[in-house]
Amino acid sequence: MFDIKQYEKAESVKDAVRLLSENPNAKLISGGTDVLIRLREGHSEYSELVDIHDLEEIKGVSYTDTGDIEICAATTFTEVVDSEIINDVLPVLALASGTVGGPQVRNVATIGGNLCNGAVSADSLASLCVLDALLITESAEGEREIPIIDFYLGPGQVVLGQTEILKSIRICLDNYAGYGTHYYKYAMRNAMDIATIGCAAAVKMDDGKIETLKISFTVAAPKPIRAKTAEEFAVGLEPTEENIKKIAKQVMNDVTPRDSWRASKDFRLHIIETLAERVIKHAAEDAGGES
Repeated sequence: MFDIKQYEKAESVKDAVRLLSENPNAKLISGGTDVLIRLREGHSEYSELVDIHDLEEIKGVSYTDTGDIEICAATTFTEVVDSEIINDVLPVLALASGTVGGPQVRNVATIGGNLCNGAVSADSLASLCVLDALLITESAEGEREIPIIDFYLGPGQVVLGQTEILKSIRICLDNYAGYGTHYYKYAMRNAMDIATIGCAAAVKMDDGKIETLKISFTVAAPKPIRAKTAEEFAVGLEPTEENIKKIAKQVMNDVTPRDSWRASKDFRLHIIETLAERVIKHAAEDAGGES
């Protein structure tokens, strides 16, 4: 039994904003895979809910007129994984989304919810960071665009205001066209486990050399990070095995993992360097480079 004190079902995004404005204690619920667990655990701050589960205006994946890709926030992970658009041009996101929970969870969990709960282990997060995703929100103050790397304030904390709703995730054409990509999630179990470390890379090649590298980690710092030192170091290098090892070592300048019951800091550092080598190698190959 869930201790729900108040429940309102929104008829639109604007209606949801209104309901949140009227009740400063209310929380949003869509797929419910996080919120209902917290309710079951006795977190009373989730006892007043605004339901946006059935809002068609925030479901689906589509191209914009400019070739950008719009992923609506209430799109489930099963829909992301099955999307022809995602598989054709954002395979790194399809790969990452397929690691979320099990089939039952992916059928109901939404990509927007995965971001908004603030978990630094969110499976979709690393891939969206190397795609430089923009998060489109609406609140009582209007609409705004938030770069995903600025969305997280710390573990469990995001920049959303009380009346603010994530509507969609936008991937601009320039941030996916011409890139090779890869994602790898290291977890203690092969399925249905939280990431010990998540790592994604996007590589653009020019005449056999790395023109652009974007590499991102989750659970390697209090917030998702881009390894900027490694990204800058990689420019102009051929993606040889030796060079990739050198790039991966540069990643260590940007990460600050911690000890936890899931894994020690030293173990995480070893995994971070190993995953960096793996994803850069595969992303470069996907971009047409030889490693």
